[in-house]
Amino acid sequence: MTSSPLDPTPHFGAAGTGRVSGMAEGLVGSEILKIAADVRAAIAAGEPVCNLTVGDFAPAQFRIPATLEDGIVRAYAAGETNYPPSDGVPALREAVARFYARRLGLAYPASCVLVAGGGRPLIYGAYRAVVDPGDRVVFPVPSWNNNHYAHMTGAVGVPVVCGPESAFLPTREQLAPHLPGARLVALCSPLNPTGTLFDPDQLAGICDAILEENARRGANERPLYLLYDHIYWTLTFGAARHVTPPTLRPAMARYTIFVDGVSKAFAATGVRVGWAAGPPDVIERMSGILGHVGAWAPRPEQVAVARLLDDDRAMDDYHARMKPGVEERLTALHRGLARLSDQGLPVRAIPPRAAIYLTAEFDLVGATGPDGRTFTCGEDIRRWLLATSGMAVVPFAAFGGSDTTGWFRLSVGAVSVADIDALIPRLEAALRALPAAAARVAR
Repeated sequence: MTSSPLDPTPHFGAAGTGRVSGMAEGLVGSEILKIAADVRAAIAAGEPVCNLTVGDFAPAQFRIPATLEDGIVRAYAAGETNYPPSDGVPALREAVARFYARRLGLAYPASCVLVAGGGRPLIYGAYRAVVDPGDRVVFPVPSWNNNHYAHMTGAVGVPVVCGPESAFLPTREQLAPHLPGARLVALCSPLNPTGTLFDPDQLAGICDAILEENARRGANERPLYLLYDHIYWTLTFGAARHVTPPTLRPAMARYTIFVDGVSKAFAATGVRVGWAAGPPDVIERMSGILGHVGAWAPRPEQVAVARLLDDDRAMDDYHARMKPGVEERLTALHRGLARLSDQGLPVRAIPPRAAIYLTAEFDLVGATGPDGRTFTCGEDIRRWLLATSGMAVVPFAAFGGSDTTGWFRLSVGAVSVADIDALIPRLEAALRALPAAAARVAR
């Protein structure tokens, strides 16, 4: 079969032919998007699926605040459809400053606030603003996308492996040896993918290590910055409380770059309004970088978010409904997995404290499946869980972690309690069908 002379396909180069940059050639695509294709195929085949993969909210489960929705519609009707300022509409930057002062006790002028189209461009902008090729960036694993941002900026990523003993969050002792000469520490709390968060003493120790490292540096040496992604900070449960570096150590204000937005706090992932707050010189450079990229949030959405952030009653009323819904799902999932664990089945979960995630381990690496094949990695377990129980989850390998463990992220933003309750019996049946699990339960 010959191609049409108008068909450009034969003229395209194959991967690895040098037609794109070395960065682009080596860039790894989103592991979660690859998993999503498997989930779609299972759903299309009519199989029952409890989709715990997406770090998102299904509008059927969680709508955005009515105040925000109405505000967006009104802003469009008022003709707020021209270009916004590249650093954000002044009303929103000022509203963020007031919001942080009221809710977090952080004193940032509007000039130290930068608005963009969600958290992703702000994280990338922070990397670009402070990291040169060859600079070292220290980050815990599992964590979201730091390995990819380090690659895109030419940084030398320094992953610090964290485990369940520290709720998958780093300690001062783990980070301190890697700080000399480093340019950036990237942290997230509450943490994606685990739903855990820093306790005050744990974070204070890290702040002290960063301050001590900066105090050791000479006047002509570049400082060590902390990128602090706390986009889930409003979603804490029970006695858990969110803390920030400058609150614990005021001197950290010189070195901390916050990333935040409405995506998680208000189930508004598609609204695409995020912001950063930090030292004025860093924010100014981030603004210049993102201005050239055109990464600003839509003007009508910015106008509406500004009104929402100044309306404490609307925010509190929304969270009074939304947060119990998230916690109810997390609790139902944890309770179901705990029941299976109590019966001797190879699963355990960390009690939920924040965000929309539950961390669970399926202790199956090295075990044999019903078909006689051995589970060698988390990907094997993931595929088996989806095929046998319709449980769709994301292994920690998608967050820079090792694929030789059975730890997974389970996200509840797109499922109902009924979905979770229907999943647990299917999962129990699948686990009981494993030879090793059957033997363990029999004992």
